Amino acid sequence: MIEVNEYFDGKVKSFAVNSSEGKKTVGVMEPGEYEFDTQTKETITVITGEFSVYFAEYDEWEDFGAGSSFDIPGNSKFKLKVAQDTAYLCEYE
Repeated sequence: MIEVNEYFDGKVKSFAVNSSEGKKTVGVMEPGEYEFDTQTKETITVITGEFSVYFAEYDEWEDFGAGSSFDIPGNSKFKLKVAQDTAYLCEYE
């Protein structure tokens, strides 16, 4: 069965898949600002749209468009700004 996750009053939704390569989610976000925390390392790939990601260790925002990826370390928090509907793939380690 596919697991459906919903956050931020339905503005963020994802579908989780457990594969032989590990857990992955495919999701969409509506425009807004979000803060997430994670226990495991994540690699996020933008499918369509764009994320502006705040990296606390560098104290700066960085933009990632369709086709680009970024890593989030485990046991950390991160912020995202989304200006348009954006789809993504998240791979967990």
